[in-house]
Amino acid sequence: MTTQRNLRLLLLSTACLAAPAAVTAQDVALDEVILSGGLSAIAADAYGRAFSVLTAEDISARGLVTVQDALRAIPGVSVSGSGASLTQVRLRGGEADHTLILIDGIEAAGGSDEYTLSGLDTANIDRIEVLRGPQSAFYGSNASAGVINIITRKGEDGLHYGGAVELGNGTSVSAQLSQRGANGGLALSLSQRDDQGYDHSGDGGEKDGLKRRSIALSGDWAATEDLTFGFTLRRASEDYDYDAASWSATDADGYIVDDRTLFGAREEFAGSVWGEYSALAGRLTHRLEYQDTVNKLSDLGAPHTRGETEKLKYRLAFGLDGQPVADAAHVLNLLVERQEDNSTTAPDYKRDMTSAALEYRGALDNGLDIQAGLRRDDNKVFADFTSWNIGLSWQIPDTGLRLHGSAGKASVNPSYYELFADDTYTLGNPALSPETNAGFDIGIEAEVLGGRGVIDVTYFDENLRDEITYVYGAAPDGSGRATYENQPGKSSRKGIELAGKLQATDALSLGLAYTYLDAKNPDGSVEIRRPRHELGLSATLAVLDGRGSVTADIRHVADNSDTQFWGSYPTEKLPDYTTVNLSAGYDLTEQVRLTARVVNLFDQDYSDVWGYATQGRAVYAGLQAKF
Repeated sequence: MTTQRNLRLLLLSTACLAAPAAVTAQDVALDEVILSGGLSAIAADAYGRAFSVLTAEDISARGLVTVQDALRAIPGVSVSGSGASLTQVRLRGGEADHTLILIDGIEAAGGSDEYTLSGLDTANIDRIEVLRGPQSAFYGSNASAGVINIITRKGEDGLHYGGAVELGNGTSVSAQLSQRGANGGLALSLSQRDDQGYDHSGDGGEKDGLKRRSIALSGDWAATEDLTFGFTLRRASEDYDYDAASWSATDADGYIVDDRTLFGAREEFAGSVWGEYSALAGRLTHRLEYQDTVNKLSDLGAPHTRGETEKLKYRLAFGLDGQPVADAAHVLNLLVERQEDNSTTAPDYKRDMTSAALEYRGALDNGLDIQAGLRRDDNKVFADFTSWNIGLSWQIPDTGLRLHGSAGKASVNPSYYELFADDTYTLGNPALSPETNAGFDIGIEAEVLGGRGVIDVTYFDENLRDEITYVYGAAPDGSGRATYENQPGKSSRKGIELAGKLQATDALSLGLAYTYLDAKNPDGSVEIRRPRHELGLSATLAVLDGRGSVTADIRHVADNSDTQFWGSYPTEKLPDYTTVNLSAGYDLTEQVRLTARVVNLFDQDYSDVWGYATQGRAVYAGLQAKF
């Protein structure tokens, strides 16, 4: 199948989305969504900042089995992989460590580093929330470009259990068990994925696979009507293969070389314990929580490097209008947080920070909602920092239109590796300063065709100062190694995010996600691994009286650049590409569903990172059961 034919498919799908006037379906109500978009939950239609939500139903219908694949379906998100074992996520043109990734509200990365998604699966995920724009006022450092909160299932009333198995280019197995009653519940999930992978060099050599095992347990218990306790525990281990890089390469095809001897391992632990107390008939709530995250990484069987982040958080919420916090039109939230982190990259060096944040939320007259937050970080190592954020949402009465906008300022502290690396290729720079990001966005959300669909268009403009960049051959010890430096001036990021959903008929639903991004360094050069254009189109058709469904996903990426890793290390443009994925399901019974999917249907040869091959066509089939 040629690229030209793929583009015809792309244009056909676009035409379907652009011609809703021909649709004659009945009205379809859109569900209300509650977001973890600040110091406490908030309804989506009152939230002023830009966001996207991917539900478990979306994930299942589209056959998305890993979080990295799921995020590719969201506007404002760029996902790139140096092989299957190292995936980076960038929001709005920020660097990978400018996005804070949470799992059930707990920081996924230990030691103040970026989190590697790699094999993180979607088996037990209830929803993925992506909050775009500066978020440090609520989440602290590393939330400069935004936040991704991965929320797992906690179980419904009664006893439920189930699981899934899938075969194809490897195997995956998962199981879930939950019990919930009037006073609380427990939820247990287990998963194992043995992905045979593919040859990262693209030379037809040995497949570079990935094996991941995970277990998660969470629970909550209402000791009294006003006092609730809870906990979350998650543990995962991962083994993976990768290929070698040739520093004598003279083209992209020769850069990554098949190597059967290279392997690595990761281990993850995250946990929290919390208590929540409600007073004054729910008008005042207190929440105290301890969180701990530990990540370990080993290469070629060497001793693990270890990073850890601990947090102690106290939050007070008060209904200013005399109503319970959950129902109040005006809420005041207060957060006091103590964070400590450490890394074996610098065993004699630890960091700690004490923070206080204040947030006001108000539902005013005529559909106007406001959220405003202010945070002060008392930082032991770096300069103290004040971050802020304000968001406005206005549902214009009797129009089906909602205007939303936000502005804010955020920061990112340098990682331990950037500060203290000392290996074959890199020497850290202890003199690095934190990066700061400030910007705004403004958008409009519109219901179409009597509420059967919704479309949202957002413009954003952000400026990053003191951007930390990797500079080849600039290590001050004269070794010829690379190091990290702060770029003087500001790095600009601006663009447009477009998202749409349409229940075209009772059987057919359509989706659209598009991002235009202009991300530049202070000298005007383009930022790498941040495509200028990313377009995603999806269509799900219910068949066989609703017992089955078929989904097609089309993704087009254009104007992406990366560093050429030889010679003078120039920035080179990568080829544009279009991929098509298919997924299908059929309910054998009310509890058992047969699934199938095809990844990269037309076996498109493409790359998101210079020199690295990507997954070719692969076919999978499986069973899912829920009781």
